[in-house]
Amino acid sequence: MRIFDPHIHMTSRTTDDYEAMYAAGVRALVEPAFWLGQPRTTVGAFTDYFDSLLGWEPFRAAQFGIQHFCTIALNPKEANDPRCLPVLDELPRYLAKDRVVAVGEIGYDSMTKEEDEVLARQLELAIEHELPVLVHTPHRDKAAGTRRTLDVVRESGIAPERVLVDHLNELTVAMVKESGSWMGFSIYPKTKMSEDRMVRILREYGTERVLVNSAADWGRSDPLKTRKTADAMLADGSFDQDAVDEVMWLNPVAFYGQSGRLDLDDVPKPDDSGLFEGNSVRRGGE
Repeated sequence: MRIFDPHIHMTSRTTDDYEAMYAAGVRALVEPAFWLGQPRTTVGAFTDYFDSLLGWEPFRAAQFGIQHFCTIALNPKEANDPRCLPVLDELPRYLAKDRVVAVGEIGYDSMTKEEDEVLARQLELAIEHELPVLVHTPHRDKAAGTRRTLDVVRESGIAPERVLVDHLNELTVAMVKESGSWMGFSIYPKTKMSEDRMVRILREYGTERVLVNSAADWGRSDPLKTRKTADAMLADGSFDQDAVDEVMWLNPVAFYGQSGRLDLDDVPKPDDSGLFEGNSVRRGGE
């Protein structure tokens, strides 16, 4: 089984997680720029972080046989801090980098006027740089936040097929599917979505334009939730290996492949053991 986790914050994780992910079938991932938990107060704090997403983290992932890509943006939570707004002026030079496959995470946290402006500006940047976008829907009042997000996306003029709306649930999936955007679901141990709920959604709405991620970060989360969801799909009996491959590999590749930067030539071939020798990386195509 091959797995592409389209949303995971490996900056927050350990090398043990990388090793476990490889053994579970993860061969590629996207790490979106996000809020680190501690408020950042200078532009330099952001650029140092962006540099680590483009340098250190891909190197660290490669030691465990995993291809690492990222998305870059000013996240919604920090869009409300005027000290962070100059980061918008720094984004163009990062959005030109090879391993940046989308603008993200962008969207809403508290649905403020400031967040409106930052979201609109970053959608403009995505269009200018011909990149897809990864959109974060708010944790509070999710249905209203998702509707508002889709309105702003529509007004921006970006093609819906270049938009991934993430952190969806049973209340929001239908409106995003109807919009023509891609649908993202974060599987968590206690919050967001569970594997069983995800399987029920897939039975109702199908596998087209659906991405499943772990969104694992510094909170209570699990970087193996993609594999656990895949196993739940097979155990349900409604899905075969091809359907699992569509959700866990082909859909993330199709969405982020729109960037023109998703080079997977060096992705190691899955094997039965899921093991690797030391820190060497096996070579081979899928």
